[in-house]
Amino acid sequence: MIFRKLLFDNAEREIIDKLLEPGVSKRKGEEDLFKKFSYFVREGVRKHSLSEDEALDAYSDTVMVAIDKIINASFKAESSLKTYIFQIFHNKCVDLIRKKTTNKNSVHNTSSLSDMLVQVPDTCKPIIQQMMEKANWELLKDILDKLGGNCKQLLLLFADGFSDKAIAVELVYKTADVVKTSRLRCIEKLRQLYKPKK
Repeated sequence: MIFRKLLFDNAEREIIDKLLEPGVSKRKGEEDLFKKFSYFVREGVRKHSLSEDEALDAYSDTVMVAIDKIINASFKAESSLKTYIFQIFHNKCVDLIRKKTTNKNSVHNTSSLSDMLVQVPDTCKPIIQQMMEKANWELLKDILDKLGGNCKQLLLLFADGFSDKAIAVELVYKTADVVKTSRLRCIEKLRQLYKPKK
């Protein structure tokens, strides 16, 4: 892949080169990219009034999108990597703000499931809720089994309340940042498998 070299400083060019290589080099490139612009998280908190967790999630999503675009050759290199990452991050923050605003406005809307439960006699409600939770849990277990390996372990540890740092130690990842990027990738795979078949 040929990029207009003048747009990138040496560090950016090095990150892109690593991302295009397989195995350990690619993982190192992912980690370097995550660290290089991680100060954007503070910008998300300051400029967009997001919580630190929200800004970090937006930034992690940004890095995942950028990595995917670079690897799949849809990154056109019409700006520096910093500008490109910042634009994606800005859009993710705006999306988060819109989502939060929409959720606040729809707080009084009832879901169809709630409407259905209102019509069920009180003695049946706990049973129906338990059945629904059991069905969802069975489906989730099946999907986690399909994910297999590290993804399954990582997501189960995260669901049990382990921090990224603790998961890094438990599953022998290099850093908590690598765990975060891996977790987001696993969640995306989970989301794809969880989509209902049309």
